[in-house]
Amino acid sequence: MTELGNRLKEARLAKDLSLDDLQSMTKIQKRYLIGIEEGNYSSMPGNFYVRAFIKQYAEALGLNPEEIFETYKNEIPPSINDEMPQLSRVKTHKNISPGNSKIFDFLPKILIAVFVIGVAGLFYYFISTNAGDDTNEAVSQDNEPVKLVKSDNLEKAQADEKEKAADKEKAKDKKQEKSKDETQIEETPKEETQTPVPEAPKQELTVVQTSGRNSTFSLANADKFVVKVVSRGESWVSIKNGIGKSFFQGTLKAGTETESQTYDLTPEAAAVITVGRTLDADIYVNDQKLEYAVPPAEKVRQDITIQFVPKNQ
Repeated sequence: MTELGNRLKEARLAKDLSLDDLQSMTKIQKRYLIGIEEGNYSSMPGNFYVRAFIKQYAEALGLNPEEIFETYKNEIPPSINDEMPQLSRVKTHKNISPGNSKIFDFLPKILIAVFVIGVAGLFYYFISTNAGDDTNEAVSQDNEPVKLVKSDNLEKAQADEKEKAADKEKAKDKKQEKSKDETQIEETPKEETQTPVPEAPKQELTVVQTSGRNSTFSLANADKFVVKVVSRGESWVSIKNGIGKSFFQGTLKAGTETESQTYDLTPEAAAVITVGRTLDADIYVNDQKLEYAVPPAEKVRQDITIQFVPKNQ
């Protein structure tokens, strides 16, 4: 057994976890976990999987993978990047003949010239099609055609225009007066005053403190204390009260009868919930989803304590 295997095994035993528990938490087959602890990597698919399995093993135990890789780098196989040979680009460049290189040099210029000619043709077609449409049309401010009149009738035309404008103003004034009269006639409905009913205070689920993978919440303004844990994948879960009494311990798996567990802990002062894989598990308190105080991406396993303060206290 290697020094790395000894350290990982001691960390697992310190957390009172069996290889079966660790297999449920990491989804790594038990025989690979045994190989990691014994330093026997020959049964694994390759060096990439060896490093990936060690990283998941360390994260599940709350260890820093980067520190593990650095400390035991002599025992861990190199990454795939260290094994891949460097590819030479010289041969690829030699395969391009001088003739093809010249064609590639002129190709962008040819494409640009074709594009410019096409744009010019479209522009000329558009101008020639629409050039004569508006030559003999004159439009006034109201989008009405301007009437061409002889000089003898100019004064009469101007008078007609003024008369039309005056008629429009009179019609506008009459419309405004009618609207004003209708507004005055209408009675403003009286609003009935109602005594507002105070809303009942909502429950408060707040973070009290966090330390590493441990976080503590406080539940206040609640008449009951119902805890529900739902798995969106597969996760090991433990539910206890504040004095260590166990209500549930096992693996929740989505799409099965053990997809979720619900317990009424109203008589209890606190609940301690351990989630082996927080990325695949949601916790609800009285149907309110609990937001993890520590992001699941940072801590795969978390211990959450919820302190219940009844509403009448």
